[in-house]
Amino acid sequence: MAATPAPRFTPRSLSFLRALKRNNDRDWFRARRDEYEEHVRGPLLAIVERLAVDFRAFAPDMVADPKISTYRIYRDTRFSADKSPLKTHVAGVFPDRRLGKGEGAVLYFHIGPDGVRMGGGLYHPDTAKLHAVREHLASNFARFRSLVRSPGFRRTCGEVDGERLQRVPRGFPADHAAAEYLKLKDLLAGADFPPAFAADPRFYRTLISTFRQAAPLVGFLNEPLREQKTRETFWENVYESEEE
Repeated sequence: MAATPAPRFTPRSLSFLRALKRNNDRDWFRARRDEYEEHVRGPLLAIVERLAVDFRAFAPDMVADPKISTYRIYRDTRFSADKSPLKTHVAGVFPDRRLGKGEGAVLYFHIGPDGVRMGGGLYHPDTAKLHAVREHLASNFARFRSLVRSPGFRRTCGEVDGERLQRVPRGFPADHAAAEYLKLKDLLAGADFPPAFAADPRFYRTLISTFRQAAPLVGFLNEPLREQKTRETFWENVYESEEE
């Protein structure tokens, strides 16, 4: 029996997204909704479903589910100066099942007319979460460094980077060995490719190899956040019991 082909996008996926970027209009999109479902959302769902199986081997804590891992095509423009109604890219996000969507570090990929991005990390956490991660990183820097300085990680994901402070944040020594990482407000790593790579036969294989390297970083960053959530849940249960 022939092996099932690895899922990927197609040239039609990319041509649709390019056209959408030129015609970011609800009426234009409604008239072509079937094309979007077949050539853009269809491949996206196939990739998510395949990842749900493949994550079992190396990232069992990560969720790959169409309801959680995909976004609506319509933008929320209420608080944005850009009133374009539609996103011109598609993405898959894979959170830790114990934290949920939007609550910690994730594995992630993004496909659009401007390129392909795949990798993982923590993006714009709130102050409490960022402080917990910094404390964890500072206390376990040798382990963190072994993850992000391994040859496989550096070859596949490059450097951990993101928006950063000019100085080491308050509460940490300026000469701490982890100083450059403690300055980060995001901790992200991954690989970038030209748009056409989304339709390349190597796409899914590369996605898996990138996620294999990024998953230990994501797991490390989520450790203090899982502990934080466990404590919050404990005290919520205590308060509920006292009210009964």
